[in-house]
Amino acid sequence: MPARIDIATFSPRLLAAAPHRLLFFVGAANVLLAMAWWTLWLVNARWPMFAMPQPSIPAGWMHALVMQYQVLTPFIFGFLLTVFPRWMSLPALSRWHYVPVGLGLFGGQLLTLAGLCGFAPLLYLGFVFTLAGWLAGLSFLIKLLWQDTQMTWHAISCASALVLGLIGLGLVFGYLFTGNARLMFAAIKFGSFGLLLPVYFTVNHRMIPFFASAALPGYRMFRPMLLLAAFWALTMLHLGLELVHGYAFLWLADVPLVAICSVLLWRWWPRAPMPALLRVLLLGFAWLPIAFALFALQSAWFAATDQFVLGRAPAHALFIGYFGSLLVAMVTRVTQGHSGRPLVLGRMAAFAFVLVQCVAVVRIVAELRPDALAWQAVAGLGWLFAFTPWVLRSLSIYVRPRADGKPD
Repeated sequence: MPARIDIATFSPRLLAAAPHRLLFFVGAANVLLAMAWWTLWLVNARWPMFAMPQPSIPAGWMHALVMQYQVLTPFIFGFLLTVFPRWMSLPALSRWHYVPVGLGLFGGQLLTLAGLCGFAPLLYLGFVFTLAGWLAGLSFLIKLLWQDTQMTWHAISCASALVLGLIGLGLVFGYLFTGNARLMFAAIKFGSFGLLLPVYFTVNHRMIPFFASAALPGYRMFRPMLLLAAFWALTMLHLGLELVHGYAFLWLADVPLVAICSVLLWRWWPRAPMPALLRVLLLGFAWLPIAFALFALQSAWFAATDQFVLGRAPAHALFIGYFGSLLVAMVTRVTQGHSGRPLVLGRMAAFAFVLVQCVAVVRIVAELRPDALAWQAVAGLGWLFAFTPWVLRSLSIYVRPRADGKPD
């Protein structure tokens, strides 16, 4: 009997039991694998210690591509393949739908990292695997949209962002075959403002009010679809201006985005004590108006002086502050709920969340310091230090049965 319990409480086979198990496992592993390579590259670039293979594509570009298209994407597909059927009152997907997505995305990450470590042909094959997993996941989500009779706008919004992400991947392949740096620039911008930002905001728009109403009796949900539509329009304006290097005019999109995000944060914030798990969701969202305020300040200053005084500080307020914080908060909330555990933040998630705030500040400050590369390396080390305990705990949950004994 004890042997059976041991096998039942730790089984890799359980990864195929639900979309979030497999794809969150892939994403959590990628969080450490991808940042381990980038941090090692930063540390060795600042304090050379050994001959490290240099990728055939500039390391900074690869860092952006890997984080946007390979690290965060499995979490997105894992969440959406789980909730799309629920949002639309359709049957849950089977493992034959989501296992190919997980294999493609994880295989793509591993092959890409192998390519970055000196096996250049594998880097290209890595993006082929990523594309295959992406196409599989997107096709299943679009099929669900086709079957939907309710016109679920949050689902349409997320699927639209994934289509823009697919265009971004196409631009990556365009660069790989032509070497045209403009295509790589566009691919990175599509990943940031076409894919990740709309998906994150859409999920926040739907789920933060829902989580708050579930945790606080009497809480009134606020999620006007008009603000979601306005956010899309302004984000596409920002993306378009980025693509044509219209930096002096970005403030035209970013100032209204600050207003929209600030209004939502104000309306969503409870006027009563709230659980820590809800608090970190709101604090993570608070990085979004901060990031857009920095983008707007950067744009206005550039219009007046032709100088980028903040460098990539606004981008990393968005990437680390918003995306990183909400990654911890949202994944912890979903993992706790779907594993039959209490909806509490927990020490490891709290540790990761607090450290991510520090990492975001360090990375922003790095743009204003003379030895920027050293600060960037410190931020990379901080990311690994913050995420390692949380990732290891999460990985162990995904290969164990639900704590309440219920099926997935």
